[in-house]
Amino acid sequence: MQILITGAAGFIGFNLAHELLKSKNKLKVYGIDNLSNYYSVNLKKKRLKILKKFKNFKFSKISLDNTVKLKKYFNNKNFDYIFHFAAQAGVLYSIKNPRAYLNSNTKGFFNLLENSKNKKIKTIFYASSSSVYGNSKKFPLNEDQIIKPINFYGLTKKNNEETAEIFSSFYKINLVGLRFFTVFGEWGRPDMVFHKLFLSAFKKKIFQLNNKGNHLRDFTYIGDVVKVLINLMNLKKIKQKKHIIFNICSNKPVKLTSLIHILNLKGIKIKLKMAPLQLADIIKTHGCNKKILKNFKSFKFTPFEKAFDKTINWYRKNINITLK
Repeated sequence: MQILITGAAGFIGFNLAHELLKSKNKLKVYGIDNLSNYYSVNLKKKRLKILKKFKNFKFSKISLDNTVKLKKYFNNKNFDYIFHFAAQAGVLYSIKNPRAYLNSNTKGFFNLLENSKNKKIKTIFYASSSSVYGNSKKFPLNEDQIIKPINFYGLTKKNNEETAEIFSSFYKINLVGLRFFTVFGEWGRPDMVFHKLFLSAFKKKIFQLNNKGNHLRDFTYIGDVVKVLINLMNLKKIKQKKHIIFNICSNKPVKLTSLIHILNLKGIKIKLKMAPLQLADIIKTHGCNKKILKNFKSFKFTPFEKAFDKTINWYRKNINITLK
């Protein structure tokens, strides 16, 4: 079995690749990534260094918006599955630099599908986001709701879903959209709230608390995300539908102030700076995960505090490698 992971040096891509490579299954994992400097390139290289220890992993530095290079890469490859995580992330940055999202998220995804349409790929799994729901007032958010993003990042993910629907219909490709809800855990991204919290805790930095911490986030542990993705590879129902979307979430939103409270209970103090609500930020995310649980009845999400402890322990030991 041959699996391609785009964004293999990224947070989700790395964790999935690592888990697949550790398994005893006879598979080969290919990873591509453009190693953008949106956040620490050193962190991405550290992740890759771990993956390259496996003989059945092969990495290529490629940007998906490079049409010529991507086509050449696909010419002599025959993948069974593709996991597409390569994208320009970040809500606030999408306001400052929307063109980066057009090139990476929209053009990049189209190029990937264009190069896949004539290949015998079983399924393409691609990263969407809870951002497609916008500031919906109907909770928990489910996959059948009308989506209305309020920022450029969410808009590119909505465009990805619509593009996938059309490609699936015309070219008979199995596509699975993954609406991720605030994924956290080991090897997480430095631009996300958990990293900023732990940086404040372990390096005595000031933590900027937007909207007085009155945000609710459906935090989803990376270990659970990886297990869901591997289970989805073996789900027969996917073969029966050409395009299907899943929320990937815990269905248990947590207030940002609760994170600080948990750390305080552990004797970890945070220096706070109050700040207003950020432009285009979403106040609450709360996803329904019934669709996942219906298909995997024995699946259990990790209790939040247990996942939080695992994340704290990792950052306590590794915070320095995320800063360079």
